[in-house]
Amino acid sequence: MTEDMRAEPKSAGLDGDPIEFAVMTEIGIINQLAENLFQSHLPKGMTVAQFSVLNHLLRLDVEETISELASAMQVAQPTMSSTVRRLEDKGLIQLIHDPDDRRIRRVAVTAAGAQLRNNAVAALVPVAATLRQNIPPDIWQVILPQLTQIRVLLDQSRQP
Repeated sequence: MTEDMRAEPKSAGLDGDPIEFAVMTEIGIINQLAENLFQSHLPKGMTVAQFSVLNHLLRLDVEETISELASAMQVAQPTMSSTVRRLEDKGLIQLIHDPDDRRIRRVAVTAAGAQLRNNAVAALVPVAATLRQNIPPDIWQVILPQLTQIRVLLDQSRQP
């Protein structure tokens, strides 16, 4: 363990801040650190945004339009169009016509996209091992449902 990890961590908020603000600040800091770490383990040329699209579609086992993806990822439609185009150029997704309305095209993950996603997760095994060595498994089991509850509430509260 490094010296920094043994030092008393600084609070995420200032004295007098609402606890909810401190928690959200902590989550934001964790997100930034995790995203940078994750980016360093992704295959060359793959961005976290591209991985997130693959992971989203596979996690929910869905095919979505670019508009639906943009909404889910909270980005502008042109930004999502660019991300999807790059994934399509790499053969990681394909655009398929909606069977009910051929004007609508849905984004579907290819077998290569699913394999790349799984390889990216596997590349994080050493990171997970380090986390497991420093944070007991029972802590992970306790915080995951609580973080999920926060995510669901925030997702339900977001503006379209």
